[in-house]
This record gives sequence, C-alpha cells and structure tokens, in this order.
Amino acid sequence: MKLSARDASAYFANPDQSAAGLLIFGADAMRVAIKRQDVIAKLLGPGAEEEMRLSRISASELRSEKALLLDAVKAVGFFPGPRVAFVEDAADGLAPVISEALKDWQPGDAQIIVTAPRALPAKSALRKLFESHKRAYCVGIYDDPPSRAEIEETLAKSGVTQLDRDASAQLTALATQLDPGDFRQTVEKLALYKIGDPTPVSVADVSACAPATIEAGMDDIINAAAEGQVAQIGALMQKLTGQGVAPVTLTIMALRHFRTLHAAAIHPGGASAGVGSMRPPVFGPRRDKMIRQAGMWGSDRLEQALQALIELDLTLRSSQHAPQDALLERVLIRLATVASRMR
Repeated sequence: MKLSARDASAYFANPDQSAAGLLIFGADAMRVAIKRQDVIAKLLGPGAEEEMRLSRISASELRSEKALLLDAVKAVGFFPGPRVAFVEDAADGLAPVISEALKDWQPGDAQIIVTAPRALPAKSALRKLFESHKRAYCVGIYDDPPSRAEIEETLAKSGVTQLDRDASAQLTALATQLDPGDFRQTVEKLALYKIGDPTPVSVADVSACAPATIEAGMDDIINAAAEGQVAQIGALMQKLTGQGVAPVTLTIMALRHFRTLHAAAIHPGGASAGVGSMRPPVFGPRRDKMIRQAGMWGSDRLEQALQALIELDLTLRSSQHAPQDALLERVLIRLATVASRMR
C-alpha cells in the first residue's frame, strides 16, 4: 500500500501495529534512518533492544543467508510484546527473499521493516512488492522541507514546548536549512540549555544552540564593518581565509547586506519599518542590529559604501594581480572606520 506524504506523516505518528511490513526509501539516508527509528520506537515501545524484540539484519547478511528474515519473523521471543525484523540498506535484489517472508507472514509474527537509503523508481521490485501488498505499506522520503507538524513533533519529543513567536519562526527556518539529524541535535541541545529555566525559548536561546557555520563567520565580519569595530576586522578576516572563504564570496555577502540596509534606510516609514517589511522576515538580535545599522548609516553614506563594494567586486573579478584578501580587508577597514565616526 502506497502512502502519500500527508498519509505518511499520520502513519509515522501512529503506525499500524497489525501491519505485515513497511518499506521506507529515499535518497537522504539520514531522513530515512530518522523515520525508521521513530516508527520502530512507536511499534515496540521502550526496552525492545534489551528484550530482544528487535532483530537487525543487514542486506549483506540476508544475501548470504536467505533464511535469516523468515526465521526472525517467525521466532518466538522470550519476552512478551510486539516484535520487528528490520532489514537495513535493502535493494531490489532482495525483493524475492522479502516477498517470501511477506507471503508466510501471519498475525502475531514480527513486523518486517525494510529501509532503502536511495531513491527507488516506480518500477523498482521492492516498491512494487510493498505497494501491492494488502497488509504492508510503502513510504518515499523526499528532500522536501519538514512540515509544521513534523517540526512540532521534534520539539515535543525533546520537551521544547514553550517558545515565543520569534523563536518559533527561527526554528522553522533552521529546520529548512539544516539536515534532519543536525536539526534534531540542535533541538536536543536547546532542551538541555533550557533545563531549570521556566521562561519561554527566545531567539537568543535558539542562536546560542544553533550550529556555528561559515555563514555566521561572514555575518560577524560584515557586522563588524557596519558597526565600526575596526579592531576585529583583521582577526575575523584571517579566520575566514583559513576556512577557505573566497574574497569574491565575502564581497557578494557584504554587498547584499549593505543593499538591504539601504532599502531599509530609504523606506518611507523609516529604518524600523523597512526592516520589518523584509521577506523573509528578520527576527531577534539580527533585526535590532539591522535597524540600528540602517539608521546610523543613512541612505547617502550607504550609497557610498555600496559604490566602494561594487568597485571592489569589479577589481576582484578583473585580471589584476594584487592580493585579493588584502584588497577586501582594506575596504572593510575603510567601512568600519567610517562607521566608527558615526557612533
């Protein structure tokens, strides 16, 4: 039985305890693994590993000894409770073996959970086997952004239930940017961070727990230039250069930032309204920084800053032989010097 994306979400939240089996496939191995972990945990409850109610069979083991799966399905456990026979990293070559196990499956046998960490075409033997079976299910996991329900489920599992509106929006944005495993780790870290703190999760809390990225380092140096922190430019530049950030990339990021500030500065309602109208929206400390920077620079000086960055961009893309890192650092220091005089 094939499950649509919406039906799959409902199924993972409440899997069929009486089903014969489930196939989960998808190109993102991490997403497939997370869904498999969740569904097995819901089917078996706590203590399944210790009570030997979960049998793990790798694809290579099953290819070598084809009776392993059927033996695991029919085995009578010492402890009472539901059982699962899990086949990991399966491919179409195992379809005949899994088909025999599904044919012999009877109520009370272990449920057969199969994962294929790859995209399976519609003609795949494994897909056809599970999609055509009346007591089995087939789910494809695609690289779509997680739904609101999936994000809320991840938060609830970790005990993160009290959030202010901006923090909720920031976590939603993070869920679309990070790999599922990284997002889950971030939420678990956030839960630990808030232990003993009864106040709702804030944007600052989320920022403190979000993984550090090269993009965050680029934001740091651009903000240093925009806010007149001349002394920080050299160290930040050295750090980014060591991480392999190309000067042209950082120049493009700086141009984007100063263009955004200019758009906010010329907004009829002022810098605050200009930042508030941005799409996607900006939240928390970053929003406050941008309002402050746009108001401090003003439209005229921001136009001059943009001109300097555009000239730098053209120079970096030309055939000149001057050190690109040095050219970029000099322009950022000039911007920071201008900003320091405005504070």
